[in-house]
Amino acid sequence: MRQDAAAGPAALVLMATVARRYYVDEATKSDIAAELGLSRFKVARLLEQARAAGIVRIEIESPGQIDLDLSVRLSTAYALRHCVVVDGPEDDEPLLRRTLGRAAADLLAEVVEPGDVLGMAWARSVMALRGAITRLARCDVVQLTGAMPVPDLESPVELVRDIARVSGGAAYVYYAPMFLPDAATARALRTQPEVVRATRRFPEVTKAVVGVGAWQAGLSTVADAVTAEERRAMYDRGVRSELSGIQLDERGTPVTTSVTERLIAIDADRLRAVPEVIAIVYGPAKAAAVQAALRGGFVTSLVTHAPMARALLERP
Repeated sequence: MRQDAAAGPAALVLMATVARRYYVDEATKSDIAAELGLSRFKVARLLEQARAAGIVRIEIESPGQIDLDLSVRLSTAYALRHCVVVDGPEDDEPLLRRTLGRAAADLLAEVVEPGDVLGMAWARSVMALRGAITRLARCDVVQLTGAMPVPDLESPVELVRDIARVSGGAAYVYYAPMFLPDAATARALRTQPEVVRATRRFPEVTKAVVGVGAWQAGLSTVADAVTAEERRAMYDRGVRSELSGIQLDERGTPVTTSVTERLIAIDADRLRAVPEVIAIVYGPAKAAAVQAALRGGFVTSLVTHAPMARALLERP
């Protein structure tokens, strides 16, 4: 115990008595004042002195893998609606994604309400929800993007169907790539009945789950899908971030490029109109891209890990 040099033994014992009655026994300040013959103001002052002297130490414990301190700091810094920061294995990316998937599943179980329309984008991080969601309020689930050809990774169709099965709602799915070789093919595919059925629900989506990529090779599946020359040209035009195929500059402003018309996905205006968008993100190298999505108003909540949280807090 760190003692206040200005406080004598009697004062220290009185501080401890008041602190125990208040913090341990949960007595009110008024009750303590009456018991000890003090004023309520004096009791409040003694509680302040007890904390200053180290007699009372308040610690916030993190249950499980949630880092509550980082969660609160990051939420405050970016005015987030919800923020969950987990301690995850940094040297095992698949295990980290599963850890984030479980945290995101728990958050969805808590915040999704009956009658919500839940939108699901395709991303490596979002696909970690498959199998992690075991309870969810009844809601329809809508596929927001097509799929990317990534080995050993399922399409969003399976994810949407699994989540709808858990919730008991309807699944709005379609088999289509997220990124087409040309705009004409994309336009034709958007007229297909199953794509139309899903996209008609986009304006009704109340909560969505997305991933965020940085506009660099290896840090975005969409960036990896274009040629190196195209990727460089788009970078030179200011593209720094990508979510659901939507390309953003460092301020979070959408940038229209040749990719824009080749996508089968929710567009920038409709995604930004969704009341709550939860991004599942990892990898500090993507911090600037995530910050852009936050600045642009595309993301309202985050599920991430400690290194990403620290990287975001360090950014100006």
